[in-house]
Amino acid sequence: MNVTAIPLHAIKGRGAATRLAHRFESVERDAFDDGWGTLQEFTPDGPQPLATEVTLEDAKSAISRNDSPDIHFDYGLNPYRGCEHGCVYCYARPTHSYLNLSPGLDFETKIIAKRNLAAVLARELSARSYVPKQIVIGSATDAYQPLERELRITRSVLELLHSCHHPLALVTKGSGVERDLDLLAPMAARKLAAVYVTITTLDGELARKLEPRAAAPHRRLRIIRTLAAAGVPVGVSVAPQIPFINDDMEQVLAAAYEAGARSAFYTVLRLPWELNPLFQEWLALHYPQRAARVMARIQEMRGGKDYDSDFASRMKGHGLWADLIRQRFEKTCARLGMNRERVELDVSQFRSALLAGQGDLF
Repeated sequence: MNVTAIPLHAIKGRGAATRLAHRFESVERDAFDDGWGTLQEFTPDGPQPLATEVTLEDAKSAISRNDSPDIHFDYGLNPYRGCEHGCVYCYARPTHSYLNLSPGLDFETKIIAKRNLAAVLARELSARSYVPKQIVIGSATDAYQPLERELRITRSVLELLHSCHHPLALVTKGSGVERDLDLLAPMAARKLAAVYVTITTLDGELARKLEPRAAAPHRRLRIIRTLAAAGVPVGVSVAPQIPFINDDMEQVLAAAYEAGARSAFYTVLRLPWELNPLFQEWLALHYPQRAARVMARIQEMRGGKDYDSDFASRMKGHGLWADLIRQRFEKTCARLGMNRERVELDVSQFRSALLAGQGDLF
C-alpha cells in the first residue's frame, strides 16, 4: 500500500519539526495521510505551538569531568538538561535519549532543572580530594536559557563560586548573563571569570531558523559590549560553521571585535547519533534546494561520512573544505588582532575553607 507522509512544517519558536525517535526506542511512529482527509486537514495551519514543560531534579553530582583530548577544559557544569533555545545543530541533543525523550522537540520543550545544584557543588568543592581547575558553565546546554530568569540556578552557582574564589568560564547565547555582572565583574578583576558569547551568524532571519529562542545576533553583540565595558574578558564563539548556511564568519568576527571581544574559537558542524537525521530534516524543511550540497561538503570534511568521532578531527574536520574554513578563521583573527593573548584564570585563589556551611544555604 502506498503511504503519503504528511509534510513537515516549521513550528514557531522551535528548531526541530518533529519528535524524532531516539536510538533506544523499539518502535518509531510517523504521521501519514489515512485517506480520510488527514493530509488536507493538517496542512493549512500547521502544528500548534508547543509549551515548555519543566521537571525539577535533585542532581546527584554537579561537576562533569572531561578527558577528551580535543576539549580544552577539565571541568564542566550544566544547570539544565535540554535547552529551550532550540538550536538545531546542538551536539547535546542526543543526551535526551538517555532520559527516554526525543532529541528533537522534547530536547527543547521538556527541560530538566537541577534545583539543588549549588548545594551539590558546594559538597564536591569541599571534598579533600578536590583539585581546583577552571569550571566551564554551559558546556553542553545554555545556563542562561529563558527558564533561568525564574529558577536562578545559574545565579546560585555563581554566588557559590564567587564566595570561595573559584575560577569559571561561561559559554552562552543568553542576555541573562548581564544580570550577574555584579558577581562576574569583581571576579574578572581578580582573574577568576571569563565569558564567551556564541554568535553563529549576523543574519537575523537565519538565526531564527537555527536558534529560534536564543537572543538575536544584534542583542548578543550588545552582551559582548556590556561585558567588555564592565572589565570582563569576553570572547566569541563562531561555532558551528555549516557550509553554505552561515557563510558570514568574517563579518561576525569583525562585529564581535568592534564590540569588545578579544578572543575567538570555532568548530565545524558535528552530527552524532540522532542529530544527523534531525539536521537533515531541518535542511529539507528550510533549505531543500541546497540540502544535498550542504551534506556533500560535510561528508567531504568527515572522510566521506556524515560524522566521524575521531578526536583528531571531529571539532575541525579535515580535507580541503575544512582547511578553507581554518584559513578564513585564522587570517581574519590575525587581521583583527584576536587571540593575541590567552586568558589565564587564577586557580590559586580558591579557598575551600570558605565553603563551610555553604551547602545549607541553597
